Parts: sequence; structure tokens; C-alpha cells
Amino acid sequence: MNEKILMIKRWLGTGSINIFGYPMSGKDTQGVRLAEAIGGKLLSSGIIIRANEAEKHKNLTGKGNLIPTDIFYEWVLPYFEREDLKSYPLILSSIGRWSGEEDTVMETAEKAGHEIKVAVLLNISEADVLERFHKLQVLDERDRGERNDDKDLTIFKTRLEEFRLKTLPVLEHYKQMELLVTVNGDQSREEVFSEMIDKLYDFSQR
Repeated sequence: MNEKILMIKRWLGTGSINIFGYPMSGKDTQGVRLAEAIGGKLLSSGIIIRANEAEKHKNLTGKGNLIPTDIFYEWVLPYFEREDLKSYPLILSSIGRWSGEEDTVMETAEKAGHEIKVAVLLNISEADVLERFHKLQVLDERDRGERNDDKDLTIFKTRLEEFRLKTLPVLEHYKQMELLVTVNGDQSREEVFSEMIDKLYDFSQR
């Protein structure tokens, strides 16, 4: 695996890999691990947005809806231009979730020297996602974190619907551009990571 990771790193340069999936599909978990493996940096739209909401005392996503596009552009896209990220490859966790945002995201990334070279879908069914949601509810509060949208089933189902209606077309766009890699997300974390490395390596050799 180490040789494949090295080849992915060489191929990617300072480019970007954009990871998508349903809530609880493991985007940030796998994104962190991939970033560490290739010596890159993780940019998570969810983390950036929640930080801005807390700082600005706004609650735009608290009911499970995606953030409006204009605010997404204002809060998230400037990260591509950050000097402290300039020389690193970027692992993106769902940057550009709303259909229609993908071209602007790709143009901004490329202009900043972080061209999006591939999108990864961590593929998992809604039934399995809901099973993960219900299992999470029995964990200790400290393990569950402080995200209300991971505790309220109605809000969580809204997030699933937002993915179906707004994000699946984004993935179709990447697919039409032949930039989409699909990974089975219904495996152990180790198996997901291993399959992702294999498929990214194969993609890099095309």
C-alpha cells in the first residue's frame, strides 16, 4: 500500500481530492487519514461552516438544510487561497454539495493551484446510514459529540434528503467528466481506506 500512496502523492502534486457521501458515511474520518498518508491538508466544508456559524452566531444549517450557495462561496472558497495551504495537496470533504456549485468550486481550486483531480464517493445505502444513526444514539454523550443534527432523527432525515436532491447531481457531473471514483463505504474503516487507495492508484495510472 505504501508504494501506491507514494504514487498517488506524486500524481496529485498540490491538487485536490474531493470526498462525498451521505452523512455518517465516513468522509471526514477517511479524509483525515488520506491527508495524513499523503502529507496533505483536510478541508471540510462542514467543519468550516459550523465554525463560521458559531463565530457569527448564525444557525443556517441547524434544521439539516445545506447552506445557501452565496454564503458557501463567501465562507468556504477563500480557503483555497490560503498561503499556509499553498504547497500542500488538499483532501476536500464535500466541498460544493449543491448542484450548480461544482464548476465554481473547480475553477476556484484550479486557479489557486489545487486543481480537483478526482472525486470519491463513499457509497452506502440510506438504510445503512440510518442504522449507523440509531447505533450512535446509544453512545455516551461525550462520544456522540455536540452536533444536534446527529441526534435528531427528523433533522438527520432532512440531511439525507438534501444529499439525494442536491448532491447526487453534483456526483453525476463529476461522473460525466470521468472524474468520479466509487468506494464501498459499507465496510470497516480499514477496508474502506484500502479500497480507496487501490482505486485512487488505478485512477492515477490512467
